[in-house]
Amino acid sequence: MGQIDRRRFVGFMGVALAGTSLSGLLSACSSGSGNAEGVRAASDELKTVTIAMGAGSDPEAGFNPCVAWGGGGHMHEPLIQSTLVSTNANLEFINDLATSYDVSEDGMVWTFRIRDDVRFTDGEPLTASDVAFTINETKVTPNAEADLSSVSRAVVVDDATVEVHMAKPNNTLLYTLAVLGIVPEHAYGEDYGRNPIGSGRYMLEQWDKGQQVILKANPDYYGDAPKMERICVLFMEEDAALAAAQAGQVDVAFTSAILSDAVPTGYSLFSCASVDSRGISLPVVPSGSGPRLGMDGAEHDAGNDVTANLSLRRAINLAVDRTVMIENVLGGHGVPAYSVGDGMPWSSDDMKVETDIDAAKALLAADGWTAGSDGILAKDGMRAAFDLYYAANDSVRQALAVEFSNQMKAIGIEVMVKGGSWDTDIYPHQFDTPILWGWGSNSPNELYSLFHSSSPSNVACYDDVVIDDLLDAALAAPTFEESFDFYKKVQWDEKTGVGEAPRGMATWVWFANIDHLYFQRDGLKIAEQKVHPHGYGWSLLNNVDQWIWE
Repeated sequence: MGQIDRRRFVGFMGVALAGTSLSGLLSACSSGSGNAEGVRAASDELKTVTIAMGAGSDPEAGFNPCVAWGGGGHMHEPLIQSTLVSTNANLEFINDLATSYDVSEDGMVWTFRIRDDVRFTDGEPLTASDVAFTINETKVTPNAEADLSSVSRAVVVDDATVEVHMAKPNNTLLYTLAVLGIVPEHAYGEDYGRNPIGSGRYMLEQWDKGQQVILKANPDYYGDAPKMERICVLFMEEDAALAAAQAGQVDVAFTSAILSDAVPTGYSLFSCASVDSRGISLPVVPSGSGPRLGMDGAEHDAGNDVTANLSLRRAINLAVDRTVMIENVLGGHGVPAYSVGDGMPWSSDDMKVETDIDAAKALLAADGWTAGSDGILAKDGMRAAFDLYYAANDSVRQALAVEFSNQMKAIGIEVMVKGGSWDTDIYPHQFDTPILWGWGSNSPNELYSLFHSSSPSNVACYDDVVIDDLLDAALAAPTFEESFDFYKKVQWDEKTGVGEAPRGMATWVWFANIDHLYFQRDGLKIAEQKVHPHGYGWSLLNNVDQWIWE
């Protein structure tokens, strides 16, 4: 497959989208108007904003925080429910339901005191019992995505006080609680996700699964009244989102770097910095290393004989030209990445690797890799060749995979890119084949997930007691700030580490933190954004209550 030219691709898509139909998705959100001026006028009058999100942003389990809403893989504030704490634009913790909190000296008990003036939208008061119920219910809910594995139980002290007892210390607990919406114990049941009752800034007005969600301001919200009173969210693929913006049917439309040149008339390109990293896992154990329990809850084969070679993994990291990749594929809309969470306080500068093709070639030659007649290296009868899976519905991942394959040819490595679906093609190979993943969070928990030997997300299969001990020590540090040095040593401690290509284990090759891009209608002011975690979508709406039309 040849290299993708972004401008030719955008031009082709513009022609292909000319006949795209938007009927059926916009009726409720656009007040029946089919032109840009009509929708804009309705937005002025009703304080409404209409947003096109990716189809994957439609919450599969509904608006249930005990399953995935808010605290799932793409973390965001739950909007419909309140949280104990939240974070501001600088990712500093601020109180929401909590009026104060503290943690015992040994890190095993967190005590939260909560407001006494909060009511759910059915009129019932929110008490410490609801907080404890939410935490305990999430703990026992199958496939719950909020990580409360370090929590033992939540205990009610009185109506305004709850204790969270820990199974082991974890100073990152607040990051999880900042996106875990509190549900009402008295009104929780199997159908809660479809008919949520909360105490947050918004209420669910309508949900047409697979199509749209409409939220309206909660008139009894205990905080400042939302400036944006009605939120209409449409779920669609990126080509349809572009068409919706071109037709003036939406106020904000998500887009990718591939389509970012096609800014519709009356819109501008809104860019959000992120820690949404793109990188490739490189299994470090040989094939046949036994089944492992994966992120999908199933066991899969593990190991890859090619990527198990340390010199080859280090050479790959040395040979990647991240700057060229960002320019060719992302159009400059991103920054080089060398780990998950680059730029955060716990990231390590030791992860940075300068592109050096000659050093990569020398490293491979010294390890006995020699070129065959086709230019591909081989050692002991094994060719330096492997498959690379990517999500077929993601144009950016496709382009990154192709660019990576092209760059690896320069050092004699053959990479065969394969688009596929997560359930059918990618998850079954998560431990035995390199995969182009997206990761990134506003918490260092991602480092624990990817590199602790006990984690099902450790797709590189790197098991090391030193790394495990450092990660456990990081969680147990007396304060969050005191954990940073432990996380940095996980990445490189002058002897070992998961990165540092010339010397470390090079368990992944990271490419870039991608900017999150949106087409924004002129006249709409989007409030200052936090650094976005992995995943386009709801994280943009963390402060939608502060958006205004100018």
